[in-house]
Amino acid sequence: AHDELRSRLEHLAEHPRDVKYRVTEAVMVVSMLAQNDALTTGKLHPTTRQALDRMWTMQRADGGFDWMKYNQPPSEIDDHYGATMAAIGVGTAPDGYAGTPSAKAGLDKLRAYFEDNPPTNLHHRAMKLLASLHVNGMMTEPERQQVVRDLLALQKPDGGWGLLSLGNWKRHDGKPDHTTSSDGYGTGFALYVLRQAGVPADNSRIQAGIAWLKANQRVSGRWFTRSQ
Repeated sequence: AHDELRSRLEHLAEHPRDVKYRVTEAVMVVSMLAQNDALTTGKLHPTTRQALDRMWTMQRADGGFDWMKYNQPPSEIDDHYGATMAAIGVGTAPDGYAGTPSAKAGLDKLRAYFEDNPPTNLHHRAMKLLASLHVNGMMTEPERQQVVRDLLALQKPDGGWGLLSLGNWKRHDGKPDHTTSSDGYGTGFALYVLRQAGVPADNSRIQAGIAWLKANQRVSGRWFTRSQ
């Protein structure tokens, strides 16, 4: 499954599609490839490098990217998510790619974008935290620790987290949101961010979240997350 996904991502990077969400596709594809390079070979694949260089040609003057916005939070709701995905991809890319002239110029524009467009909810603050772990000047250590505290404060009594608690999105039908239950995305996302931020694996709060995931996994292998 890993090899198949890697092959498809490389194909998309080498044969970019002329679709209306082409910028979103380009950024997501290369961010995943760069992170995968770092986690596997530790070398920047030529296809990844080419796709990273191409990504900068799509960056707007304000430093952001024209993102897919279909009112589907948390990823297809605004341009902030795409900017953090771009920063994570560039920051994790091996072989010192972030120090190349095109990357340095692009990252400077991304820093300016984040300065002018601060995150509007905890989910996006957590995404920015992930980017800041790989790119200097995105977030200070006190700011990261505040995100950690805010995430821990939203852990539910059953040990999990709910995605709705991390955002400020409204339902399409205008009805009140269901914010009392934990879900797979909220719990998995919170645990990942907390661990990346340095919270130890044996921390009781982390262990409670892991216990929730184990207890609530379905027979199919999946977890339920209520539609936003």
